[in-house]
Amino acid sequence: MASPNCIMFSFFIVLLWSSCSVLSNTTPEKFYQCVCKNSDFSEPFSTAFFTPKDASFIPILKSTAQNLRCLMPSVPKPELIFTPKTEPHVQAAVICAKQLDIQLRVRSGGHDYEGLSYISEIGSPFVIADLSKLRGIEVNLKEESAWAQAGATIGEVYYRISEKSKTLGFPAGIYTSLGIGGHITGGAYGSMMRKFGLGVDNVMDARIVNANGTILSRKSMGEDLFWAIRGGGGASFGIILGWKLKLVAVPSTVTVFNIPKTLEDGATKILYKWQQVVDKIDDGLFMKVIIKVVDKKEVKGEKTVQTTYNALFLGSVDRLLQIMNESFPELGLTQQDSAEMSWIESIMYNAGYPKNTPPKILLQGKSMFKNYFKAKSDFVKKPIPETGLEGLWKRLLEEDSPLLLWNPYGGMMAKTSESDTPFPHRKGVIFMIQYVVLWHQPDKELATKHVDWIRKLYDYMTSYVSTSPREAYVNYRDLDLGMNKNGNSNFSFAQASEWGNKYFKNNFNRLVQIKTKVDPENFFRHEQSIPVLPLTSI
Repeated sequence: MASPNCIMFSFFIVLLWSSCSVLSNTTPEKFYQCVCKNSDFSEPFSTAFFTPKDASFIPILKSTAQNLRCLMPSVPKPELIFTPKTEPHVQAAVICAKQLDIQLRVRSGGHDYEGLSYISEIGSPFVIADLSKLRGIEVNLKEESAWAQAGATIGEVYYRISEKSKTLGFPAGIYTSLGIGGHITGGAYGSMMRKFGLGVDNVMDARIVNANGTILSRKSMGEDLFWAIRGGGGASFGIILGWKLKLVAVPSTVTVFNIPKTLEDGATKILYKWQQVVDKIDDGLFMKVIIKVVDKKEVKGEKTVQTTYNALFLGSVDRLLQIMNESFPELGLTQQDSAEMSWIESIMYNAGYPKNTPPKILLQGKSMFKNYFKAKSDFVKKPIPETGLEGLWKRLLEEDSPLLLWNPYGGMMAKTSESDTPFPHRKGVIFMIQYVVLWHQPDKELATKHVDWIRKLYDYMTSYVSTSPREAYVNYRDLDLGMNKNGNSNFSFAQASEWGNKYFKNNFNRLVQIKTKVDPENFFRHEQSIPVLPLTSI
């Protein structure tokens, strides 16, 4: 029986939408009634459902969306945003979307680069299940573990761990507004990956709602599905409710540095040497490079390329200086360039918070960066020669706001088998490149100009990066790699293989087999979801 609150709110909706000719046929009304029948709300519906007629609809839609390009007026919007407050509410969302044949999109942190957690290019009506209210975190010091609900940000997780211990941490992303639900489904890249691996390498258990609306744990879902959700990409196999994380030991004191080098400072030769040593250096050192275009100091109005070496070392400054002097003296690191601090302080530092910002601000779960952008990724297995770098600089100087992030490999990443999780980019990789182009106005012609530029840059880099396949990182979603274009649920294996082999290499076929077994009707689908095999292939 529907709860009193459901009945009261349905009456309110009738009054509010009395101008609708056939109210009972609207998607929101059907969804309300179905969720009423399949769950028990302790609060009025008005606190959990938002339609385009509500003043709060657009603010809720924008609340965690990172890529403003995916919020432009021309982009399809959901018919309803549902913010479940309990796990049974998520079950009801799945049951009702399935019964009503409505496409369901799921959002935890809103960081999907192509906005697939809150938009749909497939063409059919859709609703969003926004998990932002499910953000509980429980840290177990005795077990050195933590349960984190899917809507919690990685920054909240870091803070809650640091509240309980100064010598425990978790190896995941640098950007603290990442929703942990979706972040881990793609791998969870971060500044301790060379020491401890990815977030997916440190997951002990999970809770997930499957296509039947059933909540499963690791034991009840089985090892195949547990393997698939740890790196097989978001929203293909079910809805993640929470992860059980294995915490790792961190020193009470870590060291950070941030050293810029422009072309005038010899950036090309320094970066060439970085490529030769960065995957072989001490496992406790993560030294990424941030590359962008800046104004020349000496000549007003002229631009140059700046490479900034941003690092976290799991140890003291004295030990760091010894390592750098032995392996990478070209950077010229000094004690004055470095700063010792706690692990949680290093999280704040590398996330770009102003100095002395209290870590408690991480509990707000807010993003510091929202832009119109397009991004792509690559994996590099042999050093890019200086001539290749010079060609790269030339192309960067042609663009207004380019940004490249080079993240180092080696260490634990090289010691983990490609098949341990769906994330296959392991041994043999020196570093990964993330390409980003940014703009600041919702102008279609401007967007086209910048997207064309990054595609040409990507073409230029072809001969310097991995081949057969040209690999890509699923958490840096890129629809240029291919899409499931059918408007129905029968996405073809051939279509999906275009992008699937790039993200998952040989693991893609296993993901398809598991998907076909656990979601044969392909309920959980989007433009780059894992497809199911036709019945004749099973």
